[in-house]
Amino acid sequence: MKQSRHHLGVAMALALSLAPLPAANAPAADGPRRPNILVCLADDWAWPHAGAYGDKVVRTPQFDRLAREGVLFTHAFCAAPSCSPSRAGLLTGQWPHRLAEGGNLNGTLPKRFQVYPDLLETAGYFVGLRGKGWGPGNAKAGGWTRNPAGPGFASFAAFLKARPKDRPFCFWFGSQDPHRDYEKGSGLRSGLKLEHVVVPPYLPDTPEVRSDILDYYFEVQRFDADVGEHLKLLQETGESENTVVVVSGDNGWPFPHGKTCLYDAGSRQPLAIRWPGRGQGGRTVDTLVSLTDLAPTFLEAAGLKPPPEMTGRSLLRLLDGQPLPGPNRVLLERERHAAVRRDDGGHPSGGLSYPARALRTSEFLFIRNFRPDRWPEGDPELFMQVGPFGDVDNGPTKALILARRDEPAIAPFFRLNFGKRPAEELYDLAKDPHQIRNVADQPAYGEVRKKLRAELDAWLKETGDPRLVKDDDRWDRYEYFFPRPPPGLNKK
Repeated sequence: MKQSRHHLGVAMALALSLAPLPAANAPAADGPRRPNILVCLADDWAWPHAGAYGDKVVRTPQFDRLAREGVLFTHAFCAAPSCSPSRAGLLTGQWPHRLAEGGNLNGTLPKRFQVYPDLLETAGYFVGLRGKGWGPGNAKAGGWTRNPAGPGFASFAAFLKARPKDRPFCFWFGSQDPHRDYEKGSGLRSGLKLEHVVVPPYLPDTPEVRSDILDYYFEVQRFDADVGEHLKLLQETGESENTVVVVSGDNGWPFPHGKTCLYDAGSRQPLAIRWPGRGQGGRTVDTLVSLTDLAPTFLEAAGLKPPPEMTGRSLLRLLDGQPLPGPNRVLLERERHAAVRRDDGGHPSGGLSYPARALRTSEFLFIRNFRPDRWPEGDPELFMQVGPFGDVDNGPTKALILARRDEPAIAPFFRLNFGKRPAEELYDLAKDPHQIRNVADQPAYGEVRKKLRAELDAWLKETGDPRLVKDDDRWDRYEYFFPRPPPGLNKK
């Protein structure tokens, strides 16, 4: 299993971080070469858990190196805090609500929605995938003969060996770190210290929670080491100077208040982009961007025009040091994650969704919960999978809160993270960066709430969100394909 790799990957990452990058080549006489594209995507890695963002505990030398040599984004967000719809949004450049079944976890992605790897392949790129691409779900049910992220390869080295010499490449490395389950105590055994952990205020500060966070950090470091191996191969093959490297995560960390939630802990992602020879490196960008912006960015980098249905915006202007036009905001959304809500109407799909939409600006987070009568993190009792409140992955932190929910010191964390939520939530980010105190009903925020509600409605109407056009709970009826992980693999 992957856990047996332990300290070797971290040591390799630290050594690789000291190796200098080659200088960028001048454009060829017949014009600039089309750049290669390398995407390294972690599974459940959240902002700000990287050294480049000021985290003093986790060690991420490869990500930090890319941030120094490229552009570090401080306000990048996934489209949905759930693996399948987030990855669908990244691949298609569209909001998940436009992707039918693609808006759910463990559904499918209909092939009528174009993905950037296919568009690049048609334009002459050599395309490949290692690890977790789009998913989890059933791609075949959507009409695909391969994963929407590309054909699979055993390794990046095998991909580079198979690549025709005269073709640019587009490669997706999809890690399964730091998705749960974790090897309990792996963080402590690696040398990380309990006393160094900063526990966010939405979690109880106990030794069990601190150790759980260290186990998560250990897998973040293992992902970072894998990124280093890919960068090393770029250098060894002479492709570093002509490759756009993107490193990010698909959604927030697998802790209460994180993954599946529209709060920053569930939706805000690390993001670094390095393109030697394009723009000035070592810059930090605070503009709010979405991972749906990556598909049009890659297409424009390859000299292609993004198709009109892509709602994402190319980030090339930001890479060149210029501002993006339009409002500084992103849309966040979610539909069905796990099969964890009983449907008394008898739908055979696998349970009810928890539909929500949000508008995130630099000052506020406004959330609309379309079905506030439902449990946001799943029914309190086991329905079909995971366990009680099954939209939160099982782990020591969740188990502690549920087991001690009646204790005065723990009860507030249970109510905050597992209780039902009102139809509207509003958070003042300057005063409440972790989005704990809902001010939607406070008179002082009445005008802000009204303004953001109108902006969210207009945006959803403009992008054709069925929740605004005809709120018919269609995501509840889409088929749910239960995951069946390969033997010996304990990651979903």
